[in-house]
Amino acid sequence: MKKFGKNILAVNDISFSVKYGKVFGFLGPNGAGKTTTIKLLTTLIPPSGGIAYVFGNDITKNGLEIRKRIGVVSQPPSYESNLTVNDALDLYGLLWKVRGDKRAEKLKEILRAFDLESIKNTKNDELSVGQRRRVQVAREFMHDMDLLFLDEPTVGLDPSARRSLLDFIKAQVRSGLTVFFTTHIMEEAEYLCDEIAIINGGKIIAFDTPKGLKQKYSVSKNIEVRFKTTAAKVVVDMIESIIDKTRAEVVGPYELIIKADNPQEAIIKLIQLLTKMEIEIDSISVNPPSLEDVFLTIVNDSKTKQS
Repeated sequence: MKKFGKNILAVNDISFSVKYGKVFGFLGPNGAGKTTTIKLLTTLIPPSGGIAYVFGNDITKNGLEIRKRIGVVSQPPSYESNLTVNDALDLYGLLWKVRGDKRAEKLKEILRAFDLESIKNTKNDELSVGQRRRVQVAREFMHDMDLLFLDEPTVGLDPSARRSLLDFIKAQVRSGLTVFFTTHIMEEAEYLCDEIAIINGGKIIAFDTPKGLKQKYSVSKNIEVRFKTTAAKVVVDMIESIIDKTRAEVVGPYELIIKADNPQEAIIKLIQLLTKMEIEIDSISVNPPSLEDVFLTIVNDSKTKQS
């Protein structure tokens, strides 16, 4: 538990365990308690109550032992403005007491893995936001660790750099690294995480594998419809009024997505409606809900129960 002042209960009696050599996703909306939980587990702030262990060490008594074995990439930007990328990474290895030859090898490996070789002699304050973020994540790998906390690590990264980072993390996990991962991008969570906990209002409201969450909490299915010539916005309101328990959303000039509890029945009514209106369908398909759909359902249900 963590309280701020008299009334703000940022983390409220949560309980979970993280398996070694896995990626644990910790998801939630802004202000849900994710960053506070990370600060507690990394011993940056003390708990107001309860107990937690990292590697069997009490976070209130064995902070130094815990910090020796972890890495942390925080959400706020952090960089050494007057140092070049190369010198900043080297300094970070030095601070972690990585010896000369090993540090030099590590430096080469990290520059290559994070595509930083072309900017290694550029000062950090001359880099773009995305480049600084890559350096911020990269420097954490200058030392050996057993557990890495990543708090929104891909903020500011373009899609290519984001996928490269996720693939690099996957490779490290296969070598034994354990990762505690937060993100607002559900595709990242689904791609990377072995297990996911969803937190809201300081409490964990769901816990399972990505596949398990989708099976357990998803009800509606997505019907994707593309029209040949008719604009999707022409029919979206009519679909919701005629077909029960559906929500329609325009996603392109001639495309819409219909979320339906009973997709088979919805498709039959949809075809009847469009035939009557003489609207030609280019394609139609039924897809399972995404992790984002499930996440929104869980969080919205939680808010409804709290209100």
